[in-house]
Amino acid sequence: GDTGQNLIGLLEQRLDMIVYRAKFAPTVWAARQLVSHGHVRVNGVKCNIASRRCFVGDEITLGTKAKEMALVLEAQQLAEREIPDYVAPDGA
Repeated sequence: GDTGQNLIGLLEQRLDMIVYRAKFAPTVWAARQLVSHGHVRVNGVKCNIASRRCFVGDEITLGTKAKEMALVLEAQQLAEREIPDYVAPDGA
């Protein structure tokens, strides 16, 4: 396959990128920090590895404290960014 497309596919599977795409954080760097500080769970298990590769069917959620953070609440209101089709919010 196309090496460039493969690279982009791998980058989009990273946990920090999915947290960003799901509008849990306003920037990729903020998403990385949310993950590294232990605010993100993958399939119910706390994960602090931003580079973790995610797969179809993985459930990514925020911890209770993180859901109330101003950073997260503001990110969810950002209109200039749409959630991609491959990220289904709220377990849809």
